[in-house]
Amino acid sequence: MSSSSDAGASSAAPGGRAAHGGYAAPAAPGDRLERVDTPALILDLDAFEANVAALHAHAAARGVRVRAHGKAHRCPGIALRQVAAGAVGMCCQKVGEAEGFADAGITDILVTNEIVDPAKLARLARLARRARLGVCVDHPDAVRALALACAQHDAQVDVLVELDVGQGRCGVASVDEVLALARAIAGAGPALRLRGLQAYHGSAQHLRAPAARAQAIAAAVGRASQARDALRAAGFACDEISGGGTGTFAYESGSGVYTEIQPGSYALMDLDYRANEADVAVPAMRQAIGVLVAVMSVRGGHAVLDGGLKAVSVDSGLPSVRLPGWRVRGVSDEHTVIEPVVADRAGGPGATAAGGSGAAAASVVPALGQRCVLDPGHCDPTVNLHDWVVAYRGERVEAVWPVLPRSASR
Repeated sequence: MSSSSDAGASSAAPGGRAAHGGYAAPAAPGDRLERVDTPALILDLDAFEANVAALHAHAAARGVRVRAHGKAHRCPGIALRQVAAGAVGMCCQKVGEAEGFADAGITDILVTNEIVDPAKLARLARLARRARLGVCVDHPDAVRALALACAQHDAQVDVLVELDVGQGRCGVASVDEVLALARAIAGAGPALRLRGLQAYHGSAQHLRAPAARAQAIAAAVGRASQARDALRAAGFACDEISGGGTGTFAYESGSGVYTEIQPGSYALMDLDYRANEADVAVPAMRQAIGVLVAVMSVRGGHAVLDGGLKAVSVDSGLPSVRLPGWRVRGVSDEHTVIEPVVADRAGGPGATAAGGSGAAAASVVPALGQRCVLDPGHCDPTVNLHDWVVAYRGERVEAVWPVLPRSASR
C-alpha cells in the first residue's frame, strides 16, 4: 500500500510528512502509532479491508452491485480501494465531493441528492464530460434546469427519479409523480438519460431490532417495485433501483428488486451502527475508524485527553474510549474527560468513582502522553473534522491520505 501521494494532491512538509491545503499530516508512512501527532483520525486497515471484503462478497453472492457512499469518508484514498475491491463506483451527496472523487480517478459517480442551483448544475455538466455521472431529481423544474446545463456544456447525465420510500425527506411519493418525471426526462432530449430509481430509506438504518429493519425495507421494496412496474408499463426503462445502507443492505440485496446498494459507514463503523442488534444472516462489521488522542492531564478521579468537539462528533452521543476500566464523562471544544468505571453491587458496570458506592473496576491510571483511541458515535461528521486519514496496520502507519476539504460540501 502506498503513501499519501497516490490519493490526492499533496506536497512535502518539514519532517518528511505530507501537506495539503497548507496543513501538515500528523504522521508519515513507517511511523509507529505512538509517534502520530494528536488528535488524529486513524484507520485500522485490517478491519477496513475485512469490512469491505465481507459486504462486497455478500452483495456479489446475490447479484447486486455495490456503489460505496463516499459521504462517509470523503477520502479518495479509501474510495480507490473500495473500487479496487469491487465497488462499481462511488456515490456522494455534493457536487464538491463528486469533483474530488473524479479528480482522484473515480470514473463512475452518482450524486444521491437533488441539485438545483444553476452554478452547481454547470459544474455537474462539466464533470459529466470526464466521468459517468448520475444525479437524482424529484421535481420537473429540476429536470429542465439540468437539461439546460447539459445542453450548454455538451454533456450527458444519467438521471434517477428519487422515490420517498419512508425517509420523509427528498423524493416523490406517488407513482403518478414518478411517471411525470420520467416523461420530463424523456422530453429533455439526449442530454438526459433515465437510469431508474433512487430508493434509499435512511431512517431504517438505525432501527435497532432486525425485524424492524426488515419490515421497513419490505415496505420500501414494495414501493420501489410498484414504481418500477409502472415505468416499464408506460414504456420507460428502469435499469437500476439503487438504495440501501450499512444498517439494511442485506434486506435490499436479497429483495430481488434492488439492483444496487449504497453503504457508506460499513467501511469505517461507529457506535451508533454497533448499537443495532445483530442479524445472524448479515456479516458483522468491525470498528475500523477512531480518533487517536493523548493524555494531557491526570487529576484525582479523572484524566483529560487532547481532543474534543473539534476532533470527534457527538451528534449521536458521546464517544467511547478504548481504555479498559474507563469511560467518557464529557467532551468540550479541545478536551475529552474520562473517568474510571465503578462496578455496581450486582457486578455490572455502574456509577463512576466520583458518584458510585461499589468497588472500582480493574483499571490502570493512564500516564501523561499515553495514546488512546476514541470511537465516535457517528463516523461521517467525525471524518469531516479532519484533514487526513492515518491508515495503519498493527502498530505502524502504512499510508496517510488527505480528506476532501470542508468546501466539498458545496
